Amino acid sequence: MQVSIENVGKLGRKLTVRLPAQRLEDTVRTRIQEMGRSARLKGFRPGKVPTKVIEQRFGRQIRNEALSEMIGSSFQEAVNQEKLRPAVQPAIQTTGTPTNGEIEYTATFEIMPEIGKIEIGGLEIVKPTSSVSDADIDTMIDTLRLQRRSWAQADRPAKDGDIVLFEYSAEGEGFRHPETGTDRVGSILGSGAFLPEIEAKLVGRQAGDEFSTDEQFPSTFRVSPLAGKSARVDIKVVRVQESHLPEVDEAFAASFGVKEGGMEKFREDVRMNLERELKGVLMGRLKASTAEKLVDAYPELELPQSMIENDARQLARQAGAPNEDAFVAYLPAARRRVSAGLLLAELARQNDVRLDSRRVSEALAMIASTYEEPEKVVELYTRDPQLMSGLQSRVLEDQVVEWVAEHAKLTEQPLSFNEVMRPGA
Repeated sequence: MQVSIENVGKLGRKLTVRLPAQRLEDTVRTRIQEMGRSARLKGFRPGKVPTKVIEQRFGRQIRNEALSEMIGSSFQEAVNQEKLRPAVQPAIQTTGTPTNGEIEYTATFEIMPEIGKIEIGGLEIVKPTSSVSDADIDTMIDTLRLQRRSWAQADRPAKDGDIVLFEYSAEGEGFRHPETGTDRVGSILGSGAFLPEIEAKLVGRQAGDEFSTDEQFPSTFRVSPLAGKSARVDIKVVRVQESHLPEVDEAFAASFGVKEGGMEKFREDVRMNLERELKGVLMGRLKASTAEKLVDAYPELELPQSMIENDARQLARQAGAPNEDAFVAYLPAARRRVSAGLLLAELARQNDVRLDSRRVSEALAMIASTYEEPEKVVELYTRDPQLMSGLQSRVLEDQVVEWVAEHAKLTEQPLSFNEVMRPGA
């Protein structure tokens, strides 16, 4: 194997590799013979298919697969030999046709930057801390009660917290919604799910009441024909329903799968779930803070443009961007994400921070516990190398972030559970 390298920019590399054509021919011939011994084709006995028949029917496919595998293995051998660290998969160009007894291909790719020693002693990291209190458990149980509430018709005027079913039509300059008849809507008064001003005017009304009101609908209103418009709204109340909350007792606990241990066990389960969520959010905030400080400390870091563009495209897809070119708007955020990822990975390498398999198992168990059949989730991750690799990467990043927190200038910021879980609320 002959290898030559050409620099294409600071991080770009063009690798030209020449391989003996006989290597490919030997592989193709061997595979054709193997297929002949196992192929089942109409008109031939098993294992007795002539080589020429196999070559006619499957020769091109076998050759393409063998060539692809030869390029893949030789590329890995070449980058190891030249001590290169590709940042992304290479773009391969080859005719696949032997010339002077050799097959040549070119691989164009970007390499990982040489970062150098990362100093973190001067970084000022703020680490939020929190814990779950009994009051937080009570609040969550109240939330669970709301989720399990039932509704019954109320023969009285509506008040906040009731569901009011009503019919309405809206008419303004040059439009009517709907064009004919009325729309029927149900809304919990005080929730703001419809228009807060109309919800407020439904308080004190009861089934059969009719009234009109002039309203200005916001541009974000969920009924697009009314968004941003002023209209006269005619409303008729159809039904008022009041909620009934379940008692917090053993039957309530059993409805969440707690068959033994009663309310004490139920509260323990609620605490464990809250602590799991809190731990994840605290780590996420610490990771975000650490990544931000690292990126700001190394603003001139040379980064593979292909990695940035790939990440920007992923961000655009996650945001539901309407077209392929929309990824450009996400390039600045992607650059910071890529920079943070490379710096954290380099910190792990420089300081021998190794993946803790126990923490991977704990993280997988935590993910699985949020599903009805956790064992199937564990099996899915175990069988899918890509899923498992992603989980391992996240765990290793968590370990690096904790290592940074231990060695940087750390300030702890005590927060309540609510401040952590609902910032700005």
